[in-house]
Amino acid sequence: MRVAVVARSVFPLHGYGGLERHVFDLVRAVSARGIEVTLITRAPLDPPPADAIVPGLRTIFVPYRTFPFAGRRWTTVIDRSTAYPVFGLAAGRSAFELAEAGTVDLVHGLGASVLGYARRRSRTTVPLVLNPQGLEEFGGTDPARAGLKRLAYLPLQRAVIACARAADTVIATDRSLEPVVLRHLGIPRSRMTTIPNAIDVERLDAATRESVVRDLRARHHIDEDVVFFSAGRLEANKGFHVMLRALSAAAAHGALETRRWRWVIAGDGPYRHELRTLASTLGLDDRVLFAGRVSDEEMHAWHELATVFVHPTLYEGSSLVTLEAMAHRRAVVGTAAGGLPDKVRPGINGWLVPPGDPGTLAAALSGAAADPDRLKAFGAEGRRIVEREFSWTVVGDQTVRLYESLVRGSRQSAS
Repeated sequence: MRVAVVARSVFPLHGYGGLERHVFDLVRAVSARGIEVTLITRAPLDPPPADAIVPGLRTIFVPYRTFPFAGRRWTTVIDRSTAYPVFGLAAGRSAFELAEAGTVDLVHGLGASVLGYARRRSRTTVPLVLNPQGLEEFGGTDPARAGLKRLAYLPLQRAVIACARAADTVIATDRSLEPVVLRHLGIPRSRMTTIPNAIDVERLDAATRESVVRDLRARHHIDEDVVFFSAGRLEANKGFHVMLRALSAAAAHGALETRRWRWVIAGDGPYRHELRTLASTLGLDDRVLFAGRVSDEEMHAWHELATVFVHPTLYEGSSLVTLEAMAHRRAVVGTAAGGLPDKVRPGINGWLVPPGDPGTLAAALSGAAADPDRLKAFGAEGRRIVEREFSWTVVGDQTVRLYESLVRGSRQSAS
């Protein structure tokens, strides 16, 4: 079987975000199962060898032109609502040309990247699978922000909806996100299937190096009893300001006074200055470490150094970083946002709190810090959940079965 995977970005060509890692693992997983993949994505500034993803991978690069004033350092609303749909027109057209030439049997698109294919869908029998990812352009799963997002992201929303309505199957990445997908994209339930985002557990284990753990511990003088760890883009929707207020509240009430603790946050973004200012205002300068952008190896090392992983996000897609923490056998304190309830199971592998509630988050952090034995048990169960439900060993098979079903149906209709 021959599949075109179309995405705006992929690791290691374009950074290390959730989309980038998902596309990287998707291509590797389906290729390992005998699928011949053509990857259509935007051109990187410094292309690494094709073997950086899969040996012999066929890659088609499509220009991604950032519009004036859209910003270069951070992905902005303007950029995503202009340059992204334009990229989707060109990338989707490239996928259609492959289908028209008979060189692919199925197109798998991420987000608005297959807009050009969607517009030509009636002219080909080659099936289209769409994974809309986190649906951030619709305000995520936070109804309070939906109005603002709808206005700012209207062009991108229309592009994603067009792709969804042209798709033979739309993938929801979590059971808890199924109503969100149906509500925003306006597709019938019969054309949606749920296949979770996943992680490569074997690759994660191989990338975890004790020497890097020791280096980080020494370099940052990590000797606290409790290390809370978070990772993500520094922007308001990730809820890191809520985490700061929760830590301040827990410390003020003496809930953490019997333990030496620190919060380490890995990542960078436009909200960095506000977070640093808030940490200083709350008197937490010596308790918070802004680690900035970190390498893949350092990210895994931070998970190993952590006592508990905290994801205080206000809204979310599937959250690969939470799965990574669970694979590292770390208990998770997370919010009941997006796909997190599919992964974090209260009393089993962590705690779930309402988004944007520093008081409840403070109580969960205090409870986690007070019970090391529970943390160890929760961490072990988190690893088992990942291996059973969210590893590419399982999800790769599910994805290929979907491909086979759609291609078989397409061929039967053609005959």
